[in-house]
Amino acid sequence: YLWALVKSSGNGIKTYKYNALTFIPLNLFEQFKRVANLYFLALLILQIIPEITTLPWYTTLVPLVLVLGITAIKDLVDDLVKEKMTETFSKPRFQESKWMNIHVGDVVRLKKNDHIPADILLLSSSNPNSLCYVETAELDGETNLKFKMGLKITDERLQEERQLAEFDAMIVCEEPNNRLDKFTGTMRWRKDRFPLDLDNMMLRGCRIRNTDACHGLVIFAGADTKIMRNGGKTRFKRTKIDELMNYMVYSIFVILILLCAGLAIGNSFWYEEVGSRAWYLKDGKDQTASYRGFLSFWGYIIVLNTMVPISLYVSVEVIRLGQSKFINWDLQMYYQEKDTPAKARTTTLNEQLGQIEYIFSDKTGTLTQNIMAFKKCTIAGRTFEEHLHEDKKNLDFSWNKHADSKFEYLDHSLVACIRSKKDKDALEFFKLLSLCHTVMVEQKEDELVYQAASPDEGALVTAARNFGFVFLSRTQDTITISEMDREMTYEVLALLDFNSDRKRMSVILRFPDGRIRLYCKGADTVIYERLSPNSKHKEETQTALDIFANQTLRTLCLCYKDISKQEFDAWAKKHKDASVAMGNREAALDRVYEQIENNFMMIGATAIEDKLQDGVPETIAKLAKADIKIWVLTGDKKETAENIGYSCELLTDDIGEVLLNSLCFSPQNEILYEKKKKRRRLRLKRLGKRPVSATPHDSTQPIDDWEKESRQVDFVNMACECEAVICCRVTPKQKANVVSLVKKYKKAVTLSIGDGANDVNMIKTADIGVGISGQEGMQAVMSSDYAFAQFRYLERLLLVHGRWSYIRMCKFLRYFFFKNFAFTLVHFWYSFFNGFSAQVAYEDWFITLYNVMYSSLPVLLVGLLDQDVNDKLSRKFPKLYLPGQQGALFNYKNFFISLFHGIFTSLVVFFIPYGAFLQTMGQDGEAPSDYQSLAVVMASSLIFTVNLQISLETSYWTFVNCFAVLCSIAIYFGIMFDIHSAGIHVIFPSTFTFTGVAPNALRQPYLWLTIILTVGISLLPVIFIQFLCKTIWPSVGDNVQRNRKKYEAEEEEKKKPAPFQRDRRSRRSAYAFSHSRGYADLIASGRSIRRRPAAARPDPRDSITEVPPGQ
Repeated sequence: YLWALVKSSGNGIKTYKYNALTFIPLNLFEQFKRVANLYFLALLILQIIPEITTLPWYTTLVPLVLVLGITAIKDLVDDLVKEKMTETFSKPRFQESKWMNIHVGDVVRLKKNDHIPADILLLSSSNPNSLCYVETAELDGETNLKFKMGLKITDERLQEERQLAEFDAMIVCEEPNNRLDKFTGTMRWRKDRFPLDLDNMMLRGCRIRNTDACHGLVIFAGADTKIMRNGGKTRFKRTKIDELMNYMVYSIFVILILLCAGLAIGNSFWYEEVGSRAWYLKDGKDQTASYRGFLSFWGYIIVLNTMVPISLYVSVEVIRLGQSKFINWDLQMYYQEKDTPAKARTTTLNEQLGQIEYIFSDKTGTLTQNIMAFKKCTIAGRTFEEHLHEDKKNLDFSWNKHADSKFEYLDHSLVACIRSKKDKDALEFFKLLSLCHTVMVEQKEDELVYQAASPDEGALVTAARNFGFVFLSRTQDTITISEMDREMTYEVLALLDFNSDRKRMSVILRFPDGRIRLYCKGADTVIYERLSPNSKHKEETQTALDIFANQTLRTLCLCYKDISKQEFDAWAKKHKDASVAMGNREAALDRVYEQIENNFMMIGATAIEDKLQDGVPETIAKLAKADIKIWVLTGDKKETAENIGYSCELLTDDIGEVLLNSLCFSPQNEILYEKKKKRRRLRLKRLGKRPVSATPHDSTQPIDDWEKESRQVDFVNMACECEAVICCRVTPKQKANVVSLVKKYKKAVTLSIGDGANDVNMIKTADIGVGISGQEGMQAVMSSDYAFAQFRYLERLLLVHGRWSYIRMCKFLRYFFFKNFAFTLVHFWYSFFNGFSAQVAYEDWFITLYNVMYSSLPVLLVGLLDQDVNDKLSRKFPKLYLPGQQGALFNYKNFFISLFHGIFTSLVVFFIPYGAFLQTMGQDGEAPSDYQSLAVVMASSLIFTVNLQISLETSYWTFVNCFAVLCSIAIYFGIMFDIHSAGIHVIFPSTFTFTGVAPNALRQPYLWLTIILTVGISLLPVIFIQFLCKTIWPSVGDNVQRNRKKYEAEEEEKKKPAPFQRDRRSRRSAYAFSHSRGYADLIASGRSIRRRPAAARPDPRDSITEVPPGQ
């Protein structure tokens, strides 16, 4: 695939939905997916037809334009927040340029700590042999640095700017794909061909480390980069309540059609039997009864249109906007250390936060801080650790000029032991840590900066440095350390590096006095097998390892062996032969290593803490009590993932069996395999065929789509039966696939949380995406729906803001449907007394202002401010979260309850005033039995009823709520008296026709009694039912509310420390199990140490550079 020719492929990417051209059509398309908006557009068209319309056309146009406009503005603001991120980096002369302006084929210069903007072929760097270190945390979650190397030809000939400008190679490579672990290509240059692989490529999302400058050729840019290929598409997310509302609007529309059809049929019969025979009803139109019924049908569609309330969507958007602001303003989710507040990057998903069933979390940087700390150690059977009676002050290392000021340790006895120089084992312990490693060092402004293959190894060497054994420099065959201020240089005879099978590393050194000694550190499972029978302190060290493991620390055993010159010479010859073997070289080397790594003498063991973020175990425990299942999806190794699982208490000793499913390994889990075989036998039996014996191929590849789907179902079912699930060694795309499987087969509401570019696809796939603004850049945050700085804030986001948002939205919707049914169905009952003529029961202006002015504010405030219990009790009782997961507060059952409640209220609101008006005589001797007075009494009864009804629904009263209820009633009477006045009738005689009705009707005590009776009969059944529910069938929330004062006065019970339990051996040495191959090959080859012939040979300490830890 010839990418050198595709110069137009830009590097711009987008995390937003709209641009200037697509905003209006795309936004309108999205909005008209809502059935109500389409319905009101059709209604507007109907109202333009004179023979059908019963209300002016502008009564529908104005609300519709208002709804579409407000929603469009809100969507635009949301999208601007997700505007694409542009950064600058250093591009014949190199020019500063934005990421979006680079193209395939450009040569770019990157400097230390720069983010890599595209997939780039490394040409040359400031390091020897064009070596370049990159941090890949955003790709695979691993914080240890990896090295890339330029080709020898480009390293020699592309150092100067002029040479780079004249570079005219052709690159032929694979097509863009999402494989982060593979790259294949060829460079054709100067009549020669050079192979290219992943070691020559620097991928977008990585970061340059320990390299002052490097040059590269852009191979893939923008959406073609591997990380973006793993990122997935930006999806339109909608809440379950949104989907349910759509279906309910369909239901309302069906009910509306049936009602209008029934009333139209009634109109036809009435006209046939009564209307056509009444001379005073003649309108001069020669229309049949059927045709009049047809027109009546469309007239009722317009009259009863408020059953599908257009203001519902505007109100929902306002509530969501307010809830989003409350999240942004929450100081308890503000991270002061980095000045990072919580941020709701969307305003459409808030209530979904109260319905989460599954959380999918990244590990590195999300649960952990990416910081390893030396915590404890055991030396010659003596354990050094922090004691309860000790002062919690950090040790004073001022006596050590090389000490790292950020190093923390609390056991004073260890420093005293070292400084006394009496304990030879302690001195040997830290000497081993300072010599047995593959760490590189740079001396920068009198400060030593270490660069390690893993953060664990860096922590161990830093610990040795602070205790007086300071690693200073190394060459290809020597290593120099400072032993208690005395500089010593040791000859490195062999370096036996870590790998996943060996689980240990060794170094063979010649001491200044000529002695040869092997130092080894590794997992206890492999070290104890190789200890000499004469080794001391085995039992004491074993006990200490058990204690460390129970505290979920990462442990490592240290040992040594003295070797005679004759023994080493014989072994070195075998080692040389194995190192040049043409076939199975690694296996041959492992066999040679086994011959020398035996008969060790135990020195002790170290314990390192992989620091979790603050509050992670407590947060996971709280969310688990809320019946939220947490899955950890990580690109890290199995042992590391398991260790973190125990540290954050996702895994506990009470769990009988732990499933760690590695999605990239085959064959499938045995349980799945057995299920598959059984299913196939049953299928073949039904088809009358003989079962075929299973082959190894059967266990790795699905036969067809049916088989593939059945495997997916088996995996999801089995995983969901587990208390804890950790998927390790998963790629970004596989993370998204796991989320998709749970969404597809469990129909569950999912949330993904991560902090790196490798989490973007997972974040986009889940119903809710949360980005942690941590150490791994901002790509996760830019693609997320919500963002904050610490994992622990997830508890408050879900249990407080999510639960409140869900309860408020459900209460709002239930009430909104009720008040519109109660309002609209009065027209239905009135139709039986007006010849089904589509005559409205209320005044036109009351119909126009009912949802806008008279009943909107109280319910809006309930949707914004209501809370059944406060935030502390919401977190103290996670079970309060369960109704949201079950969708118990808003579903079809609640919808029909609101419908029947509305029917009952409309019956009372119509028939009690109607009965009161049948034979009535006022105090003045006049009968106020006219249509207009009836309309005023019904409207007044309805306003009192719906505003007092929302008062009964309100759990959290504030001055604002009280004011809103009273203000709504006052506004109703104020506007009604104004529009019923003679003055406004004189100005607009055809628009305001109820002149003097309100003053005349409402001065009659009889009618006030009618209003009171109507309101009382409407509300008393509701009060009675609420009383029964809260006393006889109380929910968890009702019980908490009842004892709210008691709980608020209580102090939460302090967490009791767990009793000591001896743990499994597999958890002890997670460091050695998970540690990747180090830099032994690099050191032994001298590639990182030799300089180019043209340059003067510098101090070996300056050979490798490193970024300060703070950066």
